[in-house]
Amino acid sequence: MRKRLEATKNRLQEIDEELCKDDVMSDMKKFKELSKERASIEPVVEKFDKYLKLESDLEEASLMMNESDQELAELGKEEHKRILAEQSQLIDEIKIDLLPKDPNDDKNIIVEIRGAAGGDEANIFAGDLFRMYVRYAEHQGWKIQMIEENICEAGGFSLVSFMIKGDGVYSRLKFESGAHRVQRVPKTEASGRIHTSTATVLVMPEMEEIDVELKMEDIQVDTYRSQGAGGQNVNKTESAVRMTHIPTGVIVSCQTEKSQIQNREICLQMLRAKIYAKLQEEQEEKFGNERKLKVGTGERSEKIRTYNYPQNRVTDHRIGFTIQKLDRVMEGELDEVLDALIHYDQEMKMAGENH
Repeated sequence: MRKRLEATKNRLQEIDEELCKDDVMSDMKKFKELSKERASIEPVVEKFDKYLKLESDLEEASLMMNESDQELAELGKEEHKRILAEQSQLIDEIKIDLLPKDPNDDKNIIVEIRGAAGGDEANIFAGDLFRMYVRYAEHQGWKIQMIEENICEAGGFSLVSFMIKGDGVYSRLKFESGAHRVQRVPKTEASGRIHTSTATVLVMPEMEEIDVELKMEDIQVDTYRSQGAGGQNVNKTESAVRMTHIPTGVIVSCQTEKSQIQNREICLQMLRAKIYAKLQEEQEEKFGNERKLKVGTGERSEKIRTYNYPQNRVTDHRIGFTIQKLDRVMEGELDEVLDALIHYDQEMKMAGENH
């Protein structure tokens, strides 16, 4: 590990030298790549420097422990114990920092939520999940931008898609993709029986032009009038945009903005994200990897998490994690669940590195 840390420290120095070169400063793509790499390794180097300082302090404390002055020796012993504990904690942090980084962790995300099995109740639950993520984003100081919403008369959405913008959004919410199951008595149920319904969530990192290149000749663009709830036209001009990427068959649409130009831009962002997600899925299937964040068909059995209202319980089935705080979770207090998923992922990566 020490060799890796020394190599990382040398790499930071190399990057700083590269970033000062004229040819790199004039190459926007190269400059961005190096800046991103620098931002990812700088915290590790800072912790390594701190560790080296602790090593020096530990030597001094060891010398104090051997002093003939009893009071000084006792002070040295306490300092030695404190430094060892600090070193141990720092090593654990460095091990996590050295794990392979997901290149998309710092990106904004595009989220799609669909009502799946369960009719009106599934759509109502899709609306509840949307509200939960919006609340969580507000707690984090992130911004929400609506993309598309198909509102249902009974409440909720058959489909709602939106963008969340902020620092490290994908790193926090990337494990949310999958089928979410709800168990509760629906408002529409007269006999008070508990129903099970599902909604699917798809989380995609926002892709830039340099990440996914799109050729306009491969895209069919259709415009139409924006529609509100119940299907009535809410715009006299054809501001809504639908785009079809002919090579992959990916279709996206946006009608949330009043301007066709803005809706076109959002559609292009969605296309890039969906095409990237599709290519990633194909690549993982090719190499035989099980896709962790599989959305599936939204059937009741294909669940990643269950929200049980009668018992105020949330269970994430992938890691066997349960908390009795459903009421708080639905208000956007998601950190406990998300932290458990992130820690589990880190443990799996660390176990893989040790084998």
